[in-house]
Amino acid sequence: MSSYPPTFADQVVAQPARAQFEAFLDEHRSALNGCLDGLTEEQARRSLVASRTTLLGLVKHATFVEKVWFDEAVTCRPRAEIGIPATPDESFILADDDTIATVQHAHREACEASRHATSPLGLDDILHGNRRGPLPLRWVYLHVLRELAQHCGHADILREQLIDE
Repeated sequence: MSSYPPTFADQVVAQPARAQFEAFLDEHRSALNGCLDGLTEEQARRSLVASRTTLLGLVKHATFVEKVWFDEAVTCRPRAEIGIPATPDESFILADDDTIATVQHAHREACEASRHATSPLGLDDILHGNRRGPLPLRWVYLHVLRELAQHCGHADILREQLIDE
């Protein structure tokens, strides 16, 4: 995860803002999903910090993030109907049947659903289903990008601790 993604090159600089947002979002989604690659199930679940944060939990939480911002906020469906936890903290809790493969798959599916949900929308379209109130898609993209970037940083540090053991 330490090499710079292609968005740091010139390939998206001249693209419209939406294409830039989506390229950066997809790269961070991919980087976070890939933080589990090459790990054992034990390593992915290992708790290295005082919080519930584990590498597997980070990717599971990222699935929750996708569903909050691109399902709940777009469709106005409640979290219970979507099938996600009521709070972000709960989204880090791992079930016994959570594996690297199942969590990565769920995350990829959530990202694809997010892309589909936002495809007919413009950056200035207002999403009405978030608890904060109405928000433009542009703000949501920026917020999710910020959250993904933070979690990619967390994942880098956790992987470093696991790999350097």
